[in-house]
Amino acid sequence: MARWRPLAEDLDPRVREFTEQLRRQVDRGGLSVAALAEATGYSRSSWERYLDGRLLPPRYAVVALAEATGADPAHFTTMWEVTERVWSRAEGRHDVTMEALRIAEARAALGEFGPAPAAAPSPAPAAARGVRRRPVVLFVVGVVAVVLAAAGATALTGGDGDDRARPGPSRSARAAALPAGVKCTGQECTGKDPEGMGCGGGNARTAAAAWVGGAYVEMRYSRVCAAVWARISAGAPGDTVSVTEAGGDGRSQRSRIGRDPAAYTSMLAVRTPGAARACATLTTGPHGCAAPPSG
Repeated sequence: MARWRPLAEDLDPRVREFTEQLRRQVDRGGLSVAALAEATGYSRSSWERYLDGRLLPPRYAVVALAEATGADPAHFTTMWEVTERVWSRAEGRHDVTMEALRIAEARAALGEFGPAPAAAPSPAPAAARGVRRRPVVLFVVGVVAVVLAAAGATALTGGDGDDRARPGPSRSARAAALPAGVKCTGQECTGKDPEGMGCGGGNARTAAAAWVGGAYVEMRYSRVCAAVWARISAGAPGDTVSVTEAGGDGRSQRSRIGRDPAAYTSMLAVRTPGAARACATLTTGPHGCAAPPSG
C-alpha cells in the first residue's frame, strides 16, 4: 500500500512540486506523520492536510520540517515563497468569483431586474421556470465576467509599480474602491493588525527577507493598503521584530515572540516598501535587518 495519497489532478504544478518535495524530505528523514508532528509541534491532522496538498503549511512549519529531517531550511523557504504566491492568487480568484455570485444572488433576490412585464398567457410550468431563471443566469454571468476582468487587469499591472504619493479620492470613495475584506489604506492602517484589516494573505508580498541567527525576518508589503509590517518565524520566546521608517521621524512598530515561534508587528504606512526596514533582535544576541532597495 502506497504511503502517500495521490495528489489532486487539478493541483497547480508548482504547488504539486512543493508538496512532493516535502513528502520526499519526510521519507528521507525516515519519519512517520505522527513522529513529524511530535518533532515540529504541529498536529498530525495538520501535517496530513499539508502533505496531501489540501492546505499550504505556514513558513515556520516548513522550517521546522527541514530542521527535523536535517535539510537546509533556506531551500524550502525559497520554494515556500513561490508556492505562497501561487496559492494566494488561486484563493484570490476564488474569492472574487464567489463575491460576484453573492452580489448577483442578493440583487436578484431584491428584484433589481425591473418591474414584471404586462400579463401574458401563462406558459407551461417548465417553460415558466426557464423564463424566470434566464435573466438571473445572464446577470450572474455578466457580473462574474466584469469582476474577473477587473481582477485580471489588476494582476497585469503588478504590485511593483510607482507608489509615490499622488492626489487621491475622498476617504469614502477610497473605502468603496477597496477590495472585499480590506478595511484601511495609507495612514488609516498605521498601528493596526495587517491580518485583521485584510491587508495580508493575497494582498501582500514579501518585499525583503533575511536570516538573523536561526530566525527568519521578513518585510511584508501590501500595495492596496500602502503599508508594511515585519514578520519573524523560527524564532524563540523573547525574540523581537520591528519595522521602522527609513529617515523621516523614524516611526516604528514592534512585536515580541511569545509561545508561538513566530510574530508580526502592526502596520506602518509607507509610500514604497523601500521607505522602511524590518529588523530582528534575538535573545541569544544576533541582530539583523531586511530592507528592499529604496526608491
